Amino acid sequence: MSAGQFTAHNARPWRDKKRFLWLVALVMPSLLFFAIGMFSLTNWAIWLWIGPIVILGIVPIIDLVTGRDLSNPPTEMIEQLESDKYYRLITYLFLPLQYAGFIAAFYVIATWGLSTPEKIGFAISVGMIGGIGINTAHELGHKKESYERWLSKIALAQSFYGHFFIEHNRGHHVRVATPEDPASSRVGESFYRFWPRTVFGSLKSSWRLEKNRIARRKKHPYRLSNDNINAWLMSVVLWIAMLAWLGMGILPYLLIQMFIAITLLEAVNYLEHYGMLRQKVKHGDRVRYERVDPSHSWNSDNIATNILLYHLQRHSDHHAQPTRRYQALLSYKESPVLPTGYAGMILLSLFPFAWRRVMDPKVLNHFDGEISRANIRPGKRASIIARYSSTPRNENLETVETAVSLVESTHYECPGCGYSYDQSRGDVREGFAPGTPFNSIPESWVCPDCGVRERNEFRPLEVSDRPTNI
Repeated sequence: MSAGQFTAHNARPWRDKKRFLWLVALVMPSLLFFAIGMFSLTNWAIWLWIGPIVILGIVPIIDLVTGRDLSNPPTEMIEQLESDKYYRLITYLFLPLQYAGFIAAFYVIATWGLSTPEKIGFAISVGMIGGIGINTAHELGHKKESYERWLSKIALAQSFYGHFFIEHNRGHHVRVATPEDPASSRVGESFYRFWPRTVFGSLKSSWRLEKNRIARRKKHPYRLSNDNINAWLMSVVLWIAMLAWLGMGILPYLLIQMFIAITLLEAVNYLEHYGMLRQKVKHGDRVRYERVDPSHSWNSDNIATNILLYHLQRHSDHHAQPTRRYQALLSYKESPVLPTGYAGMILLSLFPFAWRRVMDPKVLNHFDGEISRANIRPGKRASIIARYSSTPRNENLETVETAVSLVESTHYECPGCGYSYDQSRGDVREGFAPGTPFNSIPESWVCPDCGVRERNEFRPLEVSDRPTNI
């Protein structure tokens, strides 16, 4: 069987036509070396601005020219596709390129006698590559393998945003498309208002999540096992090493690249769920938000940005299957679609008036003309509803059945990702000692692997179904 060809039982062979295109993702961290080489040959400062030129200038044009890719792998091939280690090797290779470029760029900033504007331009380029590195961390951080989660923290160290690993997996994926989520933007909220709300809200949330997890083990949060602390310490060590080597003069440019990386990430967050709102339903006596479905994320199938961002734009499937690897993510017809790829939409988000002109009508159309069903900035709710002449939706809650009845059992499994809970072993990392009955775990607890399914949605396992490694 040739590379990239997969065959399921009684099925035709299928080939991933994008198999070698994914290598293009490694071009991005290599841009810094290209910039250094071209600047040394020409002495043209424009090369030092290669990050914004490529990401906000060239990539949006390529998106428009190359169009969209709506193809999906056959469902029966997904397991084989995910098990192909070629795809994960590409994400692993991003990290040495990211850090080699980071180190080389700061050596240039510190020793080549650049002017201040030239240093700022190159720091911005470094930050943009760091922002794409956060996306690589996003891909790695969702995986079950512990070493991939540690690689995720390493990718985040450059931008000092290690707490993203916690908040995104266990905060954003639980609260997505609700007013409680700091990473879900609202109608009437500009990117400039969203930025401080999401940056500081995510920081606060990540600390609370880890504090609560460790508190279940009856320990204080100020310890190395706190994933926020050990991730931040990676950044501290990296930055101190860079400052010791190249001097304190690079500190302002370290801060600039950090700010740019964070801003690029949060610009993506801004557009992924703009205005989307999960409605509230009743589960027995409890009121909760409906489960995430493809209608709660803005998707884009523009191929250029999808290749560069490991299919991040197939965001609906990512929220439905957070542990699914990028090469197997699916495109859904029922998902709302952005006018172009993420790169072009990030550029649009920098101009609030133009953003509202393009996106607010799309949100209105998505909710069938009832803008009151959208996630709206609280202070603007009345004026936005009046502007679009919407009648507020009836607040009566729909009653739905609880997904799983917790019958007496000692083993339970997440129906989304397959995480299993063995009552005899508990889950010490989550704060549940061996022997902790599953029914005594708080109802609000969510699967630690996928962050999607709550306790009441786990299914009890019969003896024959239980994992053999338990």
